[in-house]
Amino acid sequence: MTTDVSIVWLGALASLLAGLATGIGALAVFFIKDLSDRLQDCMLAGAAGVMLAASFFSLLLPGLEYGETLLGATWAAALLVIFGVLSGAGALYYIHQRLPHEHFNLGPEGPDASHIRRIWLFIIAITLHNFPEGMAVGVGFAGGDVRNGFVLAMGIGIQNIPEGLAVALSLIAIQYSRAKAFAIALLTGLAEPIGGVFGAALVWLAEPIMPWTLGFAAGAMLFIISNEIIPETHRSRDKTMATFALLVGFVVMMFLDATLG
Repeated sequence: MTTDVSIVWLGALASLLAGLATGIGALAVFFIKDLSDRLQDCMLAGAAGVMLAASFFSLLLPGLEYGETLLGATWAAALLVIFGVLSGAGALYYIHQRLPHEHFNLGPEGPDASHIRRIWLFIIAITLHNFPEGMAVGVGFAGGDVRNGFVLAMGIGIQNIPEGLAVALSLIAIQYSRAKAFAIALLTGLAEPIGGVFGAALVWLAEPIMPWTLGFAAGAMLFIISNEIIPETHRSRDKTMATFALLVGFVVMMFLDATLG
C-alpha cells in the first residue's frame, strides 16, 4: 500500500509513460511511407479492444469490489458504479458537443469551427481521446493498488503505439512534414499525464466515492470506443477484420490483467 500523495505521483508518472508510447509509435513515420486503410483500421480496432478490456477488468470490476467493501451491499455498489459510468460517458458527450474538433475519417463534429485551423481541430480531437485514457490510468491506482495501476498503464501504452503511428500518418496526409507529424503526435500524448494527475487526485481527495470514480473513468473510455473508434474502423468493407482486431486487443489486455494484475 502507498500513501495518498504517492498515488497522485504514481498516477502522473504511469500516465506520462503511457502517453510517451504515442511518440514511440509515431517514430515509425520516418520509416513507413504509407499505411493501408485496412492495416490502419486493424491497428486502431486492436487499440479499442485493449481499452475495452481495461475498462472492464481494471476499472469496473475493482469499482464493484470497492463498492461492496464501502457499502456492504452488491446492489448498492453496482448502482454507484453504473452512475459513474453514465456520468463519465455524459461528461465526454457534453465536452464533444461544446468543443469543435475533427476526426481523420469521420469529419468535423461540435460547433462551427470554420475560423479554426484544421490542425487544431485534429489536436483537440486527439486530446479528447487521450485525456480519458490518462484519467483511467490515474484512477487505476485507487486504494493504493499499484499493480492494477501499472497493468492498466501498460495496456494503455501498448494501444497508444499504433495510435501514434496512425495520427502521424494522418497528419502527413494533410501535407505536414514527417518531423512535424511526429512532434504533434508526441505532444498529443502529453494529454494523458494531465488526465492521470486529475484521476489520481480525484481518488485522493474523494476516496469514499472511489467506485463512482472508477466507473466514471470507464464510462469516458467506453464513450470514446463506441462513439469514435469503432465508427472510424467500420467505415470501409474491412469492418470484419477490424472486429477481429478488436477481439485480439481485448484478449491481450485480458491476459495481461489476469497474469500481472
